[in-house]
Amino acid sequence: MKLSIVIPAHSEEGAIAATVESATEVLDREDIEHEIVVVDDASGDRTAEVVAELAERDGRVRHHRSPYPMGFGFAVRAGLQVASGDAVAIMMADGSDDPEDLVAYSRLLAAGYDCAFGSRFIPGASVSGYPLLKLIANRIVNTGIRIMFGHGYNDTTNAFKAYKREVIDSVQPLLSHHFNLTVELPLKAIIRGHSYAITPIRWRGRTAGKSKLHLQEMGSRYLFVVLYAFFEHHLSRGDYRRRGTEPRRHRWRAGRPGRLPRNGRGRREPVVNRVRGEE
Repeated sequence: MKLSIVIPAHSEEGAIAATVESATEVLDREDIEHEIVVVDDASGDRTAEVVAELAERDGRVRHHRSPYPMGFGFAVRAGLQVASGDAVAIMMADGSDDPEDLVAYSRLLAAGYDCAFGSRFIPGASVSGYPLLKLIANRIVNTGIRIMFGHGYNDTTNAFKAYKREVIDSVQPLLSHHFNLTVELPLKAIIRGHSYAITPIRWRGRTAGKSKLHLQEMGSRYLFVVLYAFFEHHLSRGDYRRRGTEPRRHRWRAGRPGRLPRNGRGRREPVVNRVRGEE
């Protein structure tokens, strides 16, 4: 299974090289076939030049200039359109996502799940450098979404997730122009009947560049997409759900905080726990 890593990047020259190189190093170590698609979202710095240099050294790295107006959602959508893998992981350009978690995602998809969802707020996960106000807002919003949809997942707003190609096809058309795409993708995947597993992930605050997420600008946009998904879930009478399916979820248990337990050969392997709501 080939994994495409889609990385939307707006003026990330200070972080993008380290993000791409660390992901490539981890995926090569685990023999995971992959490509990395960096989507340039109207950058005003040397992001394009940095990625072009990376692409010259490694043909699996691609620079793609988004043809759409500036916006995180537009950039992700542009990357999904050109990604060639059997599955796609969306990763932030700022280095906040741990590339080691791509291995867990790849194994979940290979095990048969349609989606791999990371959570920063379950045992085995870790978070560092999260601004307090954003953290409080995050927990409030995610709790509200969890109550509305009853899916038991507590980190819906996190962008770092992975989906099989058929999931990306089935959630079209995507509507979000901005960071609300991080909510639209997983909610549509769940309510349209795709299976998913939840695994603890590690997140750290950026060390270079500036955050592009402004909460005061995103509130109504998040609300719009949540209500859109809510009405589809409760009023469409299953018109958009895959036939004969119900969503399934699992949770991985980490052998120690932030790590997968090792098997007899020294490689880290998942342990799947049953949770309420699983088929």
